[in-house]
Amino acid sequence: MYSLTTEQSFDAAHFLKGYDGKCSALHGHRWRVLIELRRATLQTSGPKRGMLLDFGEVKAALQQLCDHLDHCLIYERGSLRPTTVAALTDEGFRLVEVDFTPTAEHFARYFYEQMCRRGFPVHRATVYETPNNCAAYEEDA
Repeated sequence: MYSLTTEQSFDAAHFLKGYDGKCSALHGHRWRVLIELRRATLQTSGPKRGMLLDFGEVKAALQQLCDHLDHCLIYERGSLRPTTVAALTDEGFRLVEVDFTPTAEHFARYFYEQMCRRGFPVHRATVYETPNNCAAYEEDA
């Protein structure tokens, strides 16, 4: 089995509504995202002969996803009052609303699914919330 891994990062704030701890307060991270692709065979012809995939294509797709989340406040739908969202928007803050609690675990699944939708043979997505703490997602075999 051949594998290829690429990495990108983004800086963003989040909070965990209803969490009983420090992470219930607004705070930020440098999120690190690693995507591992796997395939049993390499390409056998054309300009990508001998490659699983072109690193450039994988890096560009992951970078696009990370750029969407860079330098913003990521919040779960319904976790902020409409007046808060309006005030933050009026102040010029960039907000990204998601349909999940913005934890490393959920982000791992998010990146896994987004890269799969782009046609990549994703084996695992790993998201580091801090340099020493990460969560990973992969489908059952």
